[in-house]
Amino acid sequence: MPETVKPDYRIGHGFDLHRLEPLAPEGEGRPFVLGGVHFDHPLGPVGHSDGDALFHAVTDAILGALGEPDIGRLFPDDDPAHESEDSRVFLDEAVRRMQQAGYGISNLDVTVICEKPKLGSAREQIEGNLAEHLRCATDVVNVKGKTHEQVDAIGQGKAVAVHAVVLLKR
Repeated sequence: MPETVKPDYRIGHGFDLHRLEPLAPEGEGRPFVLGGVHFDHPLGPVGHSDGDALFHAVTDAILGALGEPDIGRLFPDDDPAHESEDSRVFLDEAVRRMQQAGYGISNLDVTVICEKPKLGSAREQIEGNLAEHLRCATDVVNVKGKTHEQVDAIGQGKAVAVHAVVLLKR
């Protein structure tokens, strides 16, 4: 099989969705974390790790751009080693693989979809956290929040969803 030339640019899309429930012990929800920022919220994501849907989506976007296995294959949710794992571990592994393949971040665009909590002033902190872990400038990282206009589980405040699109450059 002939050797392929690595393209100068690669694009990836990541998506994650977590059901929101009351925090333990009333429910199965974990503390609400997005992009490494803790939000004071009575509901939290249900998940095996810390449930940071934003870091999960960005991790999958990078892995997808590289043609690597997704987060679920690298860090299975039935592996006890990842119980309550800080999602930065997953993101850092995706970044390690990105750098090993000779790529860096050209830009990242993230959309968080939930009714509450609002991102508000935490947006800049999330962008800073992402830039730090991605080893890039904050001006190539964009995070925005949207509601789901009270439609379906997200719109009723029972879930949070995140889309991430990344452009990698050699």
